[in-house]
Amino acid sequence: MNNNGLELCSSSTDLSNHALLNEEQAVSLENTFKILANSSRVRILHALVIKKEMCVSDLAQLLNLNTTEVSNQLQRLADRGIVISRRDGLKIIYRILDPCAISVMNYAWCLTKCAKCRKDQQNYLKRIP
Repeated sequence: MNNNGLELCSSSTDLSNHALLNEEQAVSLENTFKILANSSRVRILHALVIKKEMCVSDLAQLLNLNTTEVSNQLQRLADRGIVISRRDGLKIIYRILDPCAISVMNYAWCLTKCAKCRKDQQNYLKRIP
């Protein structure tokens, strides 16, 4: 179980111990990156990481998006098994189902946040005789 209270997947996540990806596996991985490569979906997931559960209208208001867009993006995430929904009266409440999505976002944020620092460090090291 991770620090968000979600069950971790049982499959091995260490690619260094995995046979070289075949074309089908690479395409599957590519499709996973594609589903996460959308700023609205990333913002929705981040809101769900912070708030744990939210309905479409609350997400739309928080993110300053229209409810149709939020609903469509949530459906795409649900189709991939990343989020799940439950009914609460008239509202549909969403939460993250797959904790790996949170890990991917954390690592991607690290890559994004530190990219400039690493580039500056590389430029510095190139100048050292």
